[in-house]
Amino acid sequence: MNKNILILGKGFIGRRLQKEFNCNISGSIINRFNDADRLVKRYKPKIIINCIGSIGRRNVDDCEFDKDSTLLANSFIPVMLAEAALRNNIKLVHISSGCIFNFDYKKDRPINEDSEDYFFKLFYSRSKIYSERVLQPLAKKYNILIVRTRIPLLNAKHPKNVLDKLIKYKKIIDIPNSVTYIPDFIQAIKHLIKIDARGIYNVVNKGGLRYPLLMKIYQKYIPEFKYTIVDYRNLGLVRTNLLLSVRKLERSGFKVRNINSVLEECVKEYLKS
Repeated sequence: MNKNILILGKGFIGRRLQKEFNCNISGSIINRFNDADRLVKRYKPKIIINCIGSIGRRNVDDCEFDKDSTLLANSFIPVMLAEAALRNNIKLVHISSGCIFNFDYKKDRPINEDSEDYFFKLFYSRSKIYSERVLQPLAKKYNILIVRTRIPLLNAKHPKNVLDKLIKYKKIIDIPNSVTYIPDFIQAIKHLIKIDARGIYNVVNKGGLRYPLLMKIYQKYIPEFKYTIVDYRNLGLVRTNLLLSVRKLERSGFKVRNINSVLEECVKEYLKS
């Protein structure tokens, strides 16, 4: 077992990283700084990967109904872990989210890591912004890596997988969005740790995914599957839709695949799982 790495959070991302790194994973509850510091002293890792986060029971709207848990998981715990990490001279890898931004497709280029054009309309987004605004300046002096992911796409069945969600919804929108293909995300994390990267990195696939394209590929293998496309502007939902830049990740030496190039692979492996 790799005892140099400790993963916190036994959710969708945490369990996949734990399997890949073959390292310790903890689901211990962190309510205060002493809880975080105690975990560091117990496991004595060189790297902590923080996968703790709240996205609501059904979706991000549910974060409004549990504000305390959302703030604790998304805002306060990352800060407590950063303090524990710098006090114990270890690296913190914080898994953040690109949902702190929104996007104007008519005039904007993909959002880079330095943007401060935050999206404040969602409580979930605000809770993520709070922690980033603390960790970002700390990362200039201490060994902190902030990894922004986006909509997770997995080549296996899982309730958090956007493919599972789209199959269930039947009604989908047609607007490009950055997506994180989990197999590529895992390789990117390995790369960033290997080069001891610090600061913020957008870890998504290149380009934007339009959901109908993914559904067409799925439909090729499951012909009886049906779906319809709806105008998201008529749904009355507050959501982030965005494209993140991957230029910084590419400049680090990591080869970023275009999201459309992985869809066939993803669906084939998904159907075998």
